[in-house]
Amino acid sequence: MAGYTPGEQPQEAGFIKLNTNENPYPPSPAVRAAIEEALRRGLQKYPDPMAGAFRRRAAELLGVDPDWILCGNGSDDILTIATRTFVGQGDLLRLPYPSYVLYKTLAQIQGARSEEVPFEADFTLSPRFAAATEGLRLAFLPNPNSPSGTVIPPETVLALAEQLPCPLLVDEAYADFAERNCLGLVARSEKILVSRSLSKSYALAGLRFGYVVAQPHLIREMVKVKDSYNCDALSIAAATAAIADQAWLRQTRAKILATRRRLTDAMRNLGFVTIDSHANFTWNVHPEHPARPLYEELKRHRILVRYMDYPGWGDGLRITVGTDDEIDACLDRLRKLV
Repeated sequence: MAGYTPGEQPQEAGFIKLNTNENPYPPSPAVRAAIEEALRRGLQKYPDPMAGAFRRRAAELLGVDPDWILCGNGSDDILTIATRTFVGQGDLLRLPYPSYVLYKTLAQIQGARSEEVPFEADFTLSPRFAAATEGLRLAFLPNPNSPSGTVIPPETVLALAEQLPCPLLVDEAYADFAERNCLGLVARSEKILVSRSLSKSYALAGLRFGYVVAQPHLIREMVKVKDSYNCDALSIAAATAAIADQAWLRQTRAKILATRRRLTDAMRNLGFVTIDSHANFTWNVHPEHPARPLYEELKRHRILVRYMDYPGWGDGLRITVGTDDEIDACLDRLRKLV
């Protein structure tokens, strides 16, 4: 197997980094205070294996009981746990195409098969996505999707789940930037699991914390296969403080959405086909200028965006919504190129 290749993470300073969908703003000040308090308590003992403080705080905000929540070392850990739980060797994992490339890697690690169901041209899903297939044990649905930033409406997601012969994990890593989400579907269908990340909207990509919401009998099965202490004491404290500061989230989200609108309009004015995004990035294709040379020229000027090429679908540039100054620098360089 080839293995998953993360986006470029330069360790030297001086780059404008718009390639891995990080939040450009610092996290809530409450995060620093929580980490300092955790350090004062000491790190010589193991952390709470179930991250109970976070589960209780998140349960209050989400309107569920704590036993509906399982925490992980980023939402990638949650995806790994779900795959371990439901997909055995030789079984089938279904995912849309194009979408998050890690999904296919997780199937390979399990010795399982994966089936990619192409999106329609407008990034809706064909009925084939819900079709029963021998050995199908789990389906992943990133919503909003990457790289497109498009969403499948909750009512459509519920209809898909009702038709599928297996659980459906809705990967909502970017849902805080959208107008609607699928959390309310979890109580309506035991087949639906919703995973979330604190990397994007809460600006904690460097900390690694995510969680999944599902009915308790599914959570109990997932607990069996997770690592013993998959969340450390500092990440539990920081994540609990971050999710509690909803005022910070609202303010930061508003800034990112305003910049996203400005980026979208500017890219279209430059001749790009830019899909309306419900995430903290945009997907951009120019009908006359190939994407890879644009990516390489931006990189030469120390501006990183994500070049992505999907065989049978095409390529393009995924640009993270950074600060206004970062986006202005990227746009200024693109104007010189196109």
